[in-house]
Amino acid sequence: MSREDYEVVMGLEVHAELSTKTKIFCSCPTKFGAMPNTQTCPICMAMPGTLPVLNEKVVEYAVKAGLATNCEISRDSKNDRKNYFYPDLPKAYQISQYDKPLCIEGYVEIEKSNGEKKKIRLERIHIEEDAGKLNHDEFGGGSLVDLNRAGVPLIEIVSKPDLRSSEEVEQYLRKLKSILEYIEVSDCKMQEGSLRADVNVSVRKKGDEKLGTRTEMKNMNSFRSITRAIEYEVQRQIDVIEDGGKVEQETLRWDDVSGKTFSMRDKEDAQDYRYFPDPDLVAIKLSEKYIQNIKDNLPELPESRRTRYLEEFKLSEKDANLITSSKYLSDLFEKATTVCGNAKAVNNWIISDISRILNEKEMEPIDIPFTAEQLGELVKLIDKGTISSSIGKKVLTELFENPKNPEEIIKEKGWIQISDEGEIKKVVLKIIEENPQSVADYKGGKDKALGFLVGQAMKETKGKANPQMLNKMFIEELK
Repeated sequence: MSREDYEVVMGLEVHAELSTKTKIFCSCPTKFGAMPNTQTCPICMAMPGTLPVLNEKVVEYAVKAGLATNCEISRDSKNDRKNYFYPDLPKAYQISQYDKPLCIEGYVEIEKSNGEKKKIRLERIHIEEDAGKLNHDEFGGGSLVDLNRAGVPLIEIVSKPDLRSSEEVEQYLRKLKSILEYIEVSDCKMQEGSLRADVNVSVRKKGDEKLGTRTEMKNMNSFRSITRAIEYEVQRQIDVIEDGGKVEQETLRWDDVSGKTFSMRDKEDAQDYRYFPDPDLVAIKLSEKYIQNIKDNLPELPESRRTRYLEEFKLSEKDANLITSSKYLSDLFEKATTVCGNAKAVNNWIISDISRILNEKEMEPIDIPFTAEQLGELVKLIDKGTISSSIGKKVLTELFENPKNPEEIIKEKGWIQISDEGEIKKVVLKIIEENPQSVADYKGGKDKALGFLVGQAMKETKGKANPQMLNKMFIEELK
């Protein structure tokens, strides 16, 4: 049998670190990248006799996430102890939520590449604490533990097994990431582990009702790796079944270098964790007023912005989808447009040059170093004719390297556009003299020759000549 004879069934457990200033049960800071073990205290280090106190902001952010993903918010929930032993888990249990999570039964709607829309159902969103981090010394042969991350607040977003392809998984993750950014509960920096996913994969023959045995790939934090891992694991499971074997329920580690999954341990079920209510923490009771207040103050979500951009700024569906897919790109677009009043130009810069540079540098939109005001000023300088579009590209590159006022950059670099008629005419006459064949081609009816001559003139002036003036003057001189 071929792969087409099998159906892939997947569900995701997505962990998002919340953007609170302090940890979930203590007042230690949550800033990323601090020296190891400098953001710790007796509580997050699990010293005997310490007591956790729940950070109210964590509850607020979880409720926000639940409302933004169409969940029902529990009026009565609690914290539980999830028991397991691991070197970076100081207490030998994790405070999480088991049978009474904060949010249940939501959904996220995705749009596939063929335009088809699909609702991915959510089983639950619950709060929990993160574990520490092991730093392995491959030369010394040991491992050191950094507890800065221990106690950083997480929400875990658990989907139903509704995903059927790696494309659907990527669309779902991108949509979820976008929603969390818009409601400002997580910075979703995947490269820093702020957003990571456990992917549960199983296969079954088409037409079968019973689900296949699932495997779980842990802590994946890049779209590319997740897509590659799914494709590999699906084929691996099919090969096992076709060879007469049985897929084992286990936890896997994806190795991006070899492009393969490796077994870590047998997959645990809920009973293996021996959950029980945390005796040190009271139940979480939410009033209708509390929930309604959060709902009333939810910021504009991606779908709403997308619709508004289509109507207000007349963007194409493709451009509106791309820009609103990231809150940071969307904010950049809106604020820069307010500065320069030219939405079309700002849109073009974002979807072309800015997106290209972000891909080349493997940067996230949140890491764009310049401000929306600086982008707006760049567009204004081009609209006023102070610089050409080609010089604008150079200024943008400089903004990524050395962000400051674009006007300062062009003065320092000597990039101000030449708009003096006498100067332009000298260049035009020189190019005409040096390119007799192109002149003959243009006079013979080949319009493309004019573009070549203008291009040569731009090259001669290092991109500083006013292209409209060049075009006009060439036409006059070649009559």
